[in-house]
Amino acid sequence: MKKVVVTGGSGFIGSNLVNFLIKKKYFVINLDKHSYSSNKINISLRNKKNYKLIKVDINNKKKIIKIIKKFKPKAIFNLAAETHVDRSIDEPENFIKSNINGTFNLLESLRFLYKKKIFPKLIHVSTDEVYGDIEFGRVKENFKYEPSSPYSATKASADHLVKSYVRTYKLNAVISNCCNNYGPYQFPEKLIPKMIANIFQNKELPVYAKGRNSREWIHVYDHCEALFRLYLKGKNGESYNVGTNKNLKNIDLVKKILKICKLMGIKIGNKTKIKFVKDRPGHDFRYALNIKKIQKELKWKSKINFDKGLQQTIKWYLDNKNFLKKISKKDYQKRLGLNT
Repeated sequence: MKKVVVTGGSGFIGSNLVNFLIKKKYFVINLDKHSYSSNKINISLRNKKNYKLIKVDINNKKKIIKIIKKFKPKAIFNLAAETHVDRSIDEPENFIKSNINGTFNLLESLRFLYKKKIFPKLIHVSTDEVYGDIEFGRVKENFKYEPSSPYSATKASADHLVKSYVRTYKLNAVISNCCNNYGPYQFPEKLIPKMIANIFQNKELPVYAKGRNSREWIHVYDHCEALFRLYLKGKNGESYNVGTNKNLKNIDLVKKILKICKLMGIKIGNKTKIKFVKDRPGHDFRYALNIKKIQKELKWKSKINFDKGLQQTIKWYLDNKNFLKKISKKDYQKRLGLNT
């Protein structure tokens, strides 16, 4: 049985990827330090014979080397990162430690292991936010990086580090620049699960500015499929945009969630109304990816219809209210990113 490592495998995308790889009959080693957004409930696989969870910080190079040396995985999917833009505005240092220093330590670990004839392929997971504001059109992988937030700046830095190690030290690595993900197990500080949680709890639906900011959305299962393709066929040193070619304004997204909830028979309380709130500092207006490269070279495209995927996601949160209940006991839904 082939072995793979997933860093950050107890987070949102990570936990979905772990489940995806287990179904593909891989032995998965999940390396996660279990920060605030990594919930143990995301990975209920302790009894699985082809799964092992190791609690470790990606910055602990000595332990990372020891683990990879022991298991000799075919690939490492790097999803260990801080990801919430608002939180990066309040706490940028944590993002530098995790997203830049963490990636550096992982790359240094691989550089050491290559000398020991251990050659796992690195699939580094990044974001469309590294390109910054896109006024019109859809950006290709060779578009210049213009990150706007501490979060996107740290992800851009990590991408550059990965590419430098490919060129300088001949590491085998590929990069995924993906649009906004949604689906099960997402922490409710992000837009879609936050709206769903607030509807369930009869709370206001806060929308930044006038909600005209435009985003591209992909179901996390489609992203997992793309990452698997990158592992199997992605060319060394290359970046691949992962998206759907479809954009939606935030206000239209929130209205769509409300509409689907009503169609599903979910009660909309008297306090559940859209409320425009102060905008995020430096808020990018639009992201939009050109995905022709991954479609042509790796024969990948997204499969899950957005409306259907949203309905499935709402149903998942409806069926797993303990997930939201456990988190809501702590003040994780408090507005962040205004302390500039």
